[in-house]
Amino acid sequence: MGKLGILVGGGPAPGINSVIGAATIRACLSNVEVVGIHDGYRWLMEGDTSRVSALTIAQTGRIHFRGGSFLGISRANPTRDGAHMANVIASLKKLGIDKLISIGGDGTSYCTSAVSSAAAGALQTVHVPKTIDNDICLPSDVYTFGFQTARHVGVNIVQNLMVDAKTTSRWYFVVAMGRTAGHLALGIGKAAGATLSLIPEEFERDTPLSSVVDVLVGAVIKRLSQGRNDGVALLAEGLADVIRESDIRELTGHVRAEHGYARVAEVDIGMVLRREVEKRLASHGISATIVSKNIGYELRCADPIPFDMEYTRDLGYAAARYVLEGGDRKIINFQNGRFMPIPFDDLIDSTGKRMRVRLVDVESDRYKIAYTYMLRLRREDFASEESVRALAKAANMSTEDFLVTYGAPETRERHSMVLRLKQ
Repeated sequence: MGKLGILVGGGPAPGINSVIGAATIRACLSNVEVVGIHDGYRWLMEGDTSRVSALTIAQTGRIHFRGGSFLGISRANPTRDGAHMANVIASLKKLGIDKLISIGGDGTSYCTSAVSSAAAGALQTVHVPKTIDNDICLPSDVYTFGFQTARHVGVNIVQNLMVDAKTTSRWYFVVAMGRTAGHLALGIGKAAGATLSLIPEEFERDTPLSSVVDVLVGAVIKRLSQGRNDGVALLAEGLADVIRESDIRELTGHVRAEHGYARVAEVDIGMVLRREVEKRLASHGISATIVSKNIGYELRCADPIPFDMEYTRDLGYAAARYVLEGGDRKIINFQNGRFMPIPFDDLIDSTGKRMRVRLVDVESDRYKIAYTYMLRLRREDFASEESVRALAKAANMSTEDFLVTYGAPETRERHSMVLRLKQ
């Protein structure tokens, strides 16, 4: 029967141990030896076959309650160097592993697809998709495991910040992980009832920083017009990737790499926006206390909630069963309660060098409902003179200046024309 290897790549996500445990139990019940490979592809790439351990039911039967990874984790990528790929194939052969379950995000799934191709039929592979970002291009209503737990923990944090914001009369700009996608920020913000959420999908690429600042300042002003000087805004870290590069470089010194920021988290978009919003508010004579806070690392290794525990045990069982029954080169997932493996090739993008990313569909009802509950300046805010006067008063501006600065595009154009005629 050979041996089944299990490894974990990418970043942590709640539920990893559930997959490891369920897959191990299913394989052991079929009398198949299971080998846990430590730290993803890292040591295999170096030809080191000592960083492995035998996995048994006794060892893994209860690890599903805990976060983190029983086997460690790494972002080591064997596709970047032919020698590393050759070492991975040789190491797996030396260990007697002819079946492999990888657990990870889009990067790890692409690596496993490449390893499978390099093995030329000597290795059966399946991949279990995980990421708190929820951005692997699965069907729209299929969550990546770990997302629900990360959102749950994130909501608890934001709930406390909302109370603190109201108590201390301040704003929090909370930056949630997500790279290029805003699923986590939107999910936390919508569930918690945060004041507003900003995600990269609602902006065009190379959006001026000032346009994002407009939205946040508009929310602060509208809140003030309602007698409140507090709020919590959820910001997706991927905003750094859609804001005009020259604006980011001027403020932070970061330069976008060939395929976007190598590490978007290195751009402290919360701090950048906090400073720019404070500067804009000060120009209106408004003093506001704004605190920027990043959340993400607090979420990745949380103990999984029951949803993710059950979901990942299903995924682990299905992965082991599928590969033991001869399945190969598939991504494991469930749709409408049924096991539906997806071929690796179906999810690789047009470059052939990475997996496609799933973005938030801003045309979906799910997003439109979230947007409806956000506190933002809207066209209807400019429909009555009374509303405009209240907003302008909160901004310490004349109604004419406020309309030109913050009005809807057609409103700005109309009032700019009026002002030019008066001059």
